[in-house]
Amino acid sequence: MSAAREYGLADHDEWPRPPADGWTADDLDRLPNLPPHTELIDGSLVFTSPRTRFHARAVRLLENALMDQAPEHLEAIREMTIRLDRRNRPEPDVLVVPVEADTGPGQTWFKPEDVVLAVEVVSAGSPARDREVRPGKYARAGMPHYWRVEENDGLPVVYVYEIDPATASYGLTGIHHKQLEVERPFPLEIDLTAIDRRGPRA
Repeated sequence: MSAAREYGLADHDEWPRPPADGWTADDLDRLPNLPPHTELIDGSLVFTSPRTRFHARAVRLLENALMDQAPEHLEAIREMTIRLDRRNRPEPDVLVVPVEADTGPGQTWFKPEDVVLAVEVVSAGSPARDREVRPGKYARAGMPHYWRVEENDGLPVVYVYEIDPATASYGLTGIHHKQLEVERPFPLEIDLTAIDRRGPRA
């Protein structure tokens, strides 16, 4: 049997046909010809819309700043999935994880207990998922810090959340325009107006 047929793709089909009980986290690595940045949400494959320039620049700005200012035992990495459970593998735009969570060059996902911070830049094609669905799942999985990034007049506005362990939900700790300055998960300052500046890394 061909790999396509094994995972629900007839050889002439363009998209996979879901099994009756939905896809699983393991399927995300095994299904052939998935578009880049495909996620798994509640057993369904989620395909991302084209990225805007704002989205790409915001992700670059935040990843670079987090990587530059993180303590030595942490690293920032973009567009890696988190295996929350058997039916959910979302892909935040930027993650901060311990360096020791690296399992090798073929790694495709992190465990939720490894995630120190998840950052989502809200996309026009998925505002409800970015504002409601994802943070709810991240909080229930125990991920301690979450940032939601919105666009306002071409600049990022960063909504900073921290988990309340008693309720497994996020509380808003600040809304940051132009300058982001926080002490948790580690001391950090980011000039948000630098989004349009050409940086040393692409």
